[in-house]
Amino acid sequence: MSFTKASSSFTRFAVTDPVPAGLWAQIGDKLRQYAFKDIDNLSEERSWGWVNIDDMLDSEWIQSPPEKGEYITFSLRLDTRRLPPAVLKKHTAIALREEEARNREQGKKYISRERKKELREQVALRLMQRCLPIPAEFATIWNIRENLIYFASTQSKMLELFQTHFTLTFDLHLEPLTPYGLAARILGEDGLAKLDTLEATSFA
Repeated sequence: MSFTKASSSFTRFAVTDPVPAGLWAQIGDKLRQYAFKDIDNLSEERSWGWVNIDDMLDSEWIQSPPEKGEYITFSLRLDTRRLPPAVLKKHTAIALREEEARNREQGKKYISRERKKELREQVALRLMQRCLPIPAEFATIWNIRENLIYFASTQSKMLELFQTHFTLTFDLHLEPLTPYGLAARILGEDGLAKLDTLEATSFA
């Protein structure tokens, strides 16, 4: 998802740790260290990492730098292979029939549970190599003056992945900025104490 579209869903985060002064000069190196790795020619099910917000194929920030005025910009790219269950079921059945034929030739009567599991895993691995991963991109904007981050997703699994990878990259922790959290940020502790005593209005 991109912030350049007519409409966009996003989640705000606040950086909860003090940001070291020397971090800003290391942003590019840290992004490249934890950048996206392509799995087109591999059999992995998923791959994720940072890419250039201007070009999701650019994981070296050759086209443009992440620094844009008072903002740091980048994207989290996630590539996922999805193997349809029906396809796996079909090819597993074929593999089992071939195994049964070999067993009959060798005088064996049945396939062990362990062998069935092994065959299924082998089939899944072979089919995975033939499936192209589906790419997804989630833009990220870091307001370095206010230490706020805008991440273009509201999916719980993506938010969890983003927070984990962000902390791994920058050694900084994030807190989702919910309406309550935003009120706490604006009002401070004194105002928050008053907010906690408010009662919900009934409009019925």
